[in-house]
Amino acid sequence: MPSAIDIYRKKTRRSARIFEKSKRYHVNGVSHNIRFFKPYPFVTKSAKGKTISDVDGNRYTDYWMGHWSLILGHAASPVANLVKKQLPSCWMHGTVNEMTVSFSEVIQNAVPVAEKIRYVSTGTEATMYAVRTARAVTGKKIIAKIDGGWHGYTTDLLKSVNWPFEQPESRGLVDESHIISIPYNDLEKSIQILQTVKDDLAGVIIEPVLGGGGCIPATKEYLIGIQEFVHKNNSLFLLDEIVTGFRFSFGCIYPSMKLDPDIVTLGKIVGGGFPIGVICGKEDVMKTSNTSNHTKLDRTYIGGGTFSANPITMTSGRAMLQFLKKNSNQVYKKINSLGETARKEIAKTFDGKVAMTGMGSLFMTHFLEDGINEVRDASDAARCNTEILHRYHFEMIAKDGIFFLPGKLGAISYAHNKSDIKDVVEASSRFAASLK
Repeated sequence: MPSAIDIYRKKTRRSARIFEKSKRYHVNGVSHNIRFFKPYPFVTKSAKGKTISDVDGNRYTDYWMGHWSLILGHAASPVANLVKKQLPSCWMHGTVNEMTVSFSEVIQNAVPVAEKIRYVSTGTEATMYAVRTARAVTGKKIIAKIDGGWHGYTTDLLKSVNWPFEQPESRGLVDESHIISIPYNDLEKSIQILQTVKDDLAGVIIEPVLGGGGCIPATKEYLIGIQEFVHKNNSLFLLDEIVTGFRFSFGCIYPSMKLDPDIVTLGKIVGGGFPIGVICGKEDVMKTSNTSNHTKLDRTYIGGGTFSANPITMTSGRAMLQFLKKNSNQVYKKINSLGETARKEIAKTFDGKVAMTGMGSLFMTHFLEDGINEVRDASDAARCNTEILHRYHFEMIAKDGIFFLPGKLGAISYAHNKSDIKDVVEASSRFAASLK
């Protein structure tokens, strides 16, 4: 019987040739590290709805969904139609435009902390500026992040992302002494660590659901406890909702947890599939970036960039949020229910051998190793059998026409349906049988 790799190579021959050519121009053949998987990634030709198609004519039901950003599916009509209308009027101004104002009005009404907003083109930029703002406002230097927390490639936060967390993530980083890491969902130990740097603690940045760290929700008690310490210490509480913003309901996750962040970063879904990063903050925090009122010595210099707030992204983002607002009940009821079914039914197929993490429409499968019974943080996730996880995802690509980026969580879109989840469960059942 042919192996999954043999099947994959046979059905993706043109992808193999194109990827060999790609390696002549691009480092490791890709423009984002995680897009590479062995033996080589297929080359995408088109995508629509829940389906992504490669250059060999293979179609895959997609759960990667553009780095989890496409909550309505690929090339969603409510977004595409308005973008097409905008194109004749120009797609790049480099000046103030009215679309930004109307888009920001939608965000501000949905995200209470967004008293003032600044747009950038990536999530990395958003978190970079959030950290800079915290340091400027407090006059302190140290930023605390979570073990396994991912906030983009900014030098300020590229620490303790991958296991083992104590090892450097990269060469070329400087001043890592001003970044510390705390364990997720362990309030007592986290507070102990924060106490050791409290006099120079500018802020703590947290994902309410670890994305790259294992699709793991924070407990409400943990987030509230960290927030209480931070605010009593006159530091800033920063929430990275780039993954979670508008994913589970219309708005952010933090109001449901009774949290009061100083800054929230957004991205992914709010761009409608176009490049975006958003820094949303309280007036008293964000006003330090006003270059009209502050001199060079007392301002927070945060930018945007050449393509920040471009009219296409502003149009696509507004179209996305307006559709979600108008249809929030049916969209979120559907995708959250599908996610709950996926987590429950996949767990059944593996008969206690896996832990399912996630919430709402996000889910991830962890293959348990001896001594690990649950996954509460990125350390637990890293000590699970990631080799089997990658094989599980790759076999679905090769044999079942189902695409998860190997090793990463799955995101359900409004374009998916019950039969798609059934297909994943059946593929999981076949994989579970092969393990036996």
